[in-house]
Amino acid sequence: MKSVEEQLALIKRGAEEVLVESELVEKLKRGQPLRIKAGFDPTAPDLHLGHTVLINKLRQFQDLGHQVIFLIGDFTGMIGDPSGKSATRPPLTREQVLDNAETYKQQVFKILDPAKTEVAFNSTWVDKLTPADFIRLASQYTVARMLERDDFDKRYTTQQPIAIHEFLYPLVQGYDSVALHADVELGGTDQRFNLLMGRELQRAYGQEAQNIVTMPLLEGLDGVKKMSKSLGNYVGIQEAPGVMYSKLVSIPDTLMWRYFELLSFRSMEEIDQFRTDVEQGANPRDIKIKLAEEIVARFHGEEAAANAHRAAGNRMKDGELPEDLPEVEVVSAEALPIAAIINRAGLVKNSAAARDLLGANGVKVDGVVVNRDFTFALGATHVVQAGKKAFARVSLKPE
Repeated sequence: MKSVEEQLALIKRGAEEVLVESELVEKLKRGQPLRIKAGFDPTAPDLHLGHTVLINKLRQFQDLGHQVIFLIGDFTGMIGDPSGKSATRPPLTREQVLDNAETYKQQVFKILDPAKTEVAFNSTWVDKLTPADFIRLASQYTVARMLERDDFDKRYTTQQPIAIHEFLYPLVQGYDSVALHADVELGGTDQRFNLLMGRELQRAYGQEAQNIVTMPLLEGLDGVKKMSKSLGNYVGIQEAPGVMYSKLVSIPDTLMWRYFELLSFRSMEEIDQFRTDVEQGANPRDIKIKLAEEIVARFHGEEAAANAHRAAGNRMKDGELPEDLPEVEVVSAEALPIAAIINRAGLVKNSAAARDLLGANGVKVDGVVVNRDFTFALGATHVVQAGKKAFARVSLKPE
């Protein structure tokens, strides 16, 4: 096992906050594997790179020799996490949650080592709680403390309804840490309230309080808003290799360092050298290609990464494009699907022609064939080819 200093440096890489760092140092000094917990509510079937920020950190803990618990919130997923929400979330059925959970397991083991991962479902212990157990759990926290939570406070002061079951969510998430005897819990910055609940409940149940590592919410391809499928600024980990590659090579130059820190498994020394290379005149695109190849290889294999590079990296160099390549700006309040882009950019006659061309694999973005699921993020610029002769460098500008 690495020294405490080496472990702490890796744990803090990209982290927003470590609570309480001095306590974590004392735990690491014991020289025993710690129990590292991160919970994921399977509220949708597909993960994107924003979700993998936490999973990558779990992998780093595994590499340090600690025990990782990948907690699937099949019970909490039916409640719906109120974090950052301005309205009550519609509950999912157990069948929906379990179907999504199966896809999660398939996807996360592209990153985590299955032999070193404990997969747990929080229904295992929550289903066994009696009404008396729930009353004891609820008695550990006051309504006033709940309303200190930013999203609850905003909804309360604006007279937006808060359902009683939403108060149960942070309590149940905190109780998960009690059930699992977690030493450390990971979560996004929006989960801070829930993570602190785990510390308080562990103390109430006579356990040593867990430490907390919060990770930032990854910006999407536009470099502004957090990565979200609904915003169209995402990279899905099950997207086709070429689509994934094309999106990553096209991110803003300033964003690539954030992606390297949070998504790459390269050492910070190597990343710092890339930054120095760019400052000394290296082409930022060449550095983004290294990132794209690493990410594509992680989810699709080395051969897929090499093929994606050949397709996008070689076929669409500026010298091989038409000399009179038009520059087209499309204005929108939101991300747009590729069908709308080629239609509004004038690369096809109408929306029907756009659908037909996409169905025939006749549309390329930065040299890579894309399907109708490809989405242009706000602020993105790509070279788009529709058919054999229609080219344009298209930028999607916010209104």
